[in-house]
Amino acid sequence: MNRINEDQSLELGTLGAAEYIYLLMRYGEAKELFYPGDRRYVKNRLLSCLGLDEAEAFSRRVREALRKKSDDYPLPLILRGLIEIAEKQGLVDASRISSCDRYDAELMDCLMPRPSEVQRHFSYLYKTQSPLKATQYFYALSQNSNYIRRDRIAKDLHWTCRSKYGTIEISVNLSKPEKDPRDIAAALEAKSSSYPECALCKESEGYAGRENFPGRANHRIIPVELDGRPYFFQYSPYVYYTEHCIVLSSAHVPMKISRGSMTALFDFIEIFPHYFLGSNADLPIVGGSILSHDHFQGGNHKFPMENAKRRSSYKSERYSSVEIQHLEWPLTSLRLSSNKRSEVLDLAEEILNAWRSYSDPDFNILAETDEASHNTITCIARRYQGAYQMDLVLRNNRCDAEHPMGIFHPHAEKHHIKKENIGLIEVMGLAVLPARLRDEIEAMVEKLELGESLRDDPLLEKHADWIESITPRKQFKSRDEIRKFLEREIGRVFVSVLEDCAVFPLSSDGDAGLEKFLARLAIKSNYAR
Repeated sequence: MNRINEDQSLELGTLGAAEYIYLLMRYGEAKELFYPGDRRYVKNRLLSCLGLDEAEAFSRRVREALRKKSDDYPLPLILRGLIEIAEKQGLVDASRISSCDRYDAELMDCLMPRPSEVQRHFSYLYKTQSPLKATQYFYALSQNSNYIRRDRIAKDLHWTCRSKYGTIEISVNLSKPEKDPRDIAAALEAKSSSYPECALCKESEGYAGRENFPGRANHRIIPVELDGRPYFFQYSPYVYYTEHCIVLSSAHVPMKISRGSMTALFDFIEIFPHYFLGSNADLPIVGGSILSHDHFQGGNHKFPMENAKRRSSYKSERYSSVEIQHLEWPLTSLRLSSNKRSEVLDLAEEILNAWRSYSDPDFNILAETDEASHNTITCIARRYQGAYQMDLVLRNNRCDAEHPMGIFHPHAEKHHIKKENIGLIEVMGLAVLPARLRDEIEAMVEKLELGESLRDDPLLEKHADWIESITPRKQFKSRDEIRKFLEREIGRVFVSVLEDCAVFPLSSDGDAGLEKFLARLAIKSNYAR
């Protein structure tokens, strides 16, 4: 074991188990993951996790030096030091991210309160202070426990761009670690297991993980009741936006947009009025990445869609209190607003049911083909100035020969930027673009600075047509100008991708098509835009 003498500099590489344990415990106590009365217990749990019977003592002088310099040892470096010690014990493969992630989650769990303690304190703050204070506590805990890996999320790229729909947000997600080929091979050889059934199951809380399942030892969830059914509230480990939360069903049941799911959305925003909550569509291509487990996503973030202007206004004779707006938004979006919750839900249910069975061949909309259903909605609920507000985005997942991945899906000429499903987060105006774009953007900056073609570069060839179409005879003064130009143009591609997903385009013909659908529900134009 590496030891340090009193006259040695306190570099990370010179520290031993005792020093790293001291630093981790100091961090945990400062973040109130545990309290002074827990110190012996926490130390012994860490020793056990490291496969050690004891850790050599070090002098008071060294302890004082570590205390003064503790800010120089951020959590990721402390955990890395402990992982290297554990590797010598044969407990972890320090060269594999998945192995390290599972192991350091176990280390952090040694510091953390039990799930019932977290739930009890959350409930106490909710009842005695406010819903905001309760969620602030839980979000801080999820970050300080390293369940949300802030060091990785800080590497994500973010920028905004202007569009005719308002400001659009763009991100390149780098926080999800890429698959190591060794992890893929190990997962294939791993013993098959159905516990937990998926990453959203409540059984993930505290689960150590395995080759094909992430470690969740430091994970905590909060029970909530929505639509009379048990759900759990947690934060996303990848945090695509402020306080990005996930609300998951207690039961492993498939996604299903229904009156019940929309009721659950409204129940949640009554419990947490400072959050929005939305649901992905429940069909492939237009849905999220996990359709097998009923869940919602929310948070404390104002998305571009929330600022969308009204394109036209409608009224329903049956639901006179509900203001109905067709939004000036790239996807076909209706906003329902009223102080009467039940009327918003009744009308939303009617629109959903009518859309499920609606066909209009003039717009390539067919409700069913070969007994497969194609129509669904993406829905978002929020409180706005005391009123209940629900956005309904009409979706269709049909494919044809021209668009084999989806008619209302990113079209092929834009796949060099985005070819994945357009789910809830992107519907609301935040692009989550693939990690490969980080390196590709930098490579394109270099090529454009040198005036070189992209066609001979295997990494960049897919961007060549696009780059040649947007840079004819364009001269750049600096790398920074090129990068900002590319960011702006990537934003334009994303907006065009969203427009591809509109079932009724924003045009006079599209407006007429939407009005034809709404007429089935006795919803008539109130006044023109």
